Amino acid sequence: MANFRTHITVAAAGGTLMTYVGWQAQWWGAPQALLVIALVAFGGILPDIDADRSRSIRLIFNLLSVPSLVLGVLLLQPWLTPGLLLVACGGIYFSVRYLAAVLFSRLTVHRGIWHSLMAAGLCALATAAISYHVLAQPAWLAWSHGAAVLLGFIIHLGLDELFSVDLEGARLKRSFGTALKLGDSRRPLSNLLMLIALLVLMPWVPPWSVLLELFHQGSLLWR
Repeated sequence: MANFRTHITVAAAGGTLMTYVGWQAQWWGAPQALLVIALVAFGGILPDIDADRSRSIRLIFNLLSVPSLVLGVLLLQPWLTPGLLLVACGGIYFSVRYLAAVLFSRLTVHRGIWHSLMAAGLCALATAAISYHVLAQPAWLAWSHGAAVLLGFIIHLGLDELFSVDLEGARLKRSFGTALKLGDSRRPLSNLLMLIALLVLMPWVPPWSVLLELFHQGSLLWR
């Protein structure tokens, strides 16, 4: 499989290309362009969240702990005194940074359901929903954020498949087909749980009509 540096470098390059296209379409300025690149790069390492001892999983939960902390402050501030708020936020940071990472490594298998197109869709929809409802971003921008994570995720899966091909020996490695797949054929329960999560997310995503309009604008730009 591709290593950490390859994943994040190629994903960042893909994010740069995406931001250039969006800049040509006058969808965003420099601050949003930097955010899109960061989201694509994050999506480029996200599938390795199921790797027990990797740089990716440490970085992923380090990154997730920060917005979780900010969200905790925003939600709890009206209800708690400053002292209790500090304790609660410390608990949120510790839970996401350490406990969630350990729990996730125990419950997941590398190259399992998180290396799949279903997981890519789940992460993209979750990003769009958080951007739209929690961060109060416009629908078109929230969908762009979701698309950025989706692009990085698919870049990661594609790289893993490419590194499963031995060009010199003209053969396929045993890992071929374990990354760029719809779901995990070996674990039906994982597929079912992720499908349920997708269905739960559906009512919370931005309006689908906005996404269709973005696709239409993108197709015109491509032409």
